[in-house]
Amino acid sequence: MRTTITLDEDIYQFAKLYAKERGITPSKAVCELVRKRAPNGLLIFAGGDKVITSEMVKAALEEDD
Repeated sequence: MRTTITLDEDIYQFAKLYAKERGITPSKAVCELVRKRAPNGLLIFAGGDKVITSEMVKAALEEDD
């Protein structure tokens, strides 16, 4: 299904980094992230001006394993 959503800048940047690390599109990354957390509740992203680096994404993903 194709739709348009508006993401906060920090969420968009996170999705781009997640996608880049996996070689997928940001749209696919958003789908994966929502599905990954859906059984236990949606993943909550904190707002703010903090930059999310690829190293931070890798560390967070390793914590899930």
